[in-house]
Amino acid sequence: MTAPPIARSRRALLAGATLLTAASCAPAATPKRDRLVDGVVILIDSNEAYVAGHAISYSANLAKHFAARGKRVLIEVVANGKGIDLFRADRTMLAEPLATLRQSVPDLTYSMCASSKAIAEAKEQVRISLIAGAGLVPFGIGRVVDLQHEGWAYIHA
Repeated sequence: MTAPPIARSRRALLAGATLLTAASCAPAATPKRDRLVDGVVILIDSNEAYVAGHAISYSANLAKHFAARGKRVLIEVVANGKGIDLFRADRTMLAEPLATLRQSVPDLTYSMCASSKAIAEAKEQVRISLIAGAGLVPFGIGRVVDLQHEGWAYIHA
């Protein structure tokens, strides 16, 4: 006989708590030493104009911030879900500001989630073209996590 869902949930919760307790006893991770190159990933998952505006201003301000300190910063703007509209040639109203930003910030990358693109193409029955300078990553959220694992800072626009 199978335990009721609530009993299974309690067991899962207790098992998770046991794992968390064991993990908290583990030695702390060694801090990373200062790097000459820093990375910041900015996630956009909304097609609201103000969100795209934030990503643009964040990117420009970060580049200025690090340049003032004599450091180089890598910045990647990752568009996921509805946020892919920012890098869609047929939808974005910001192609010119995005192109200008890429010219002024050489270490800036624009990445679109290929999975979100495929879903949108199937739903809309269209072929989506990207703005100049944007590339595809298999999964936007996966890209964000990969970069975080490499020590990049994360900003949700």
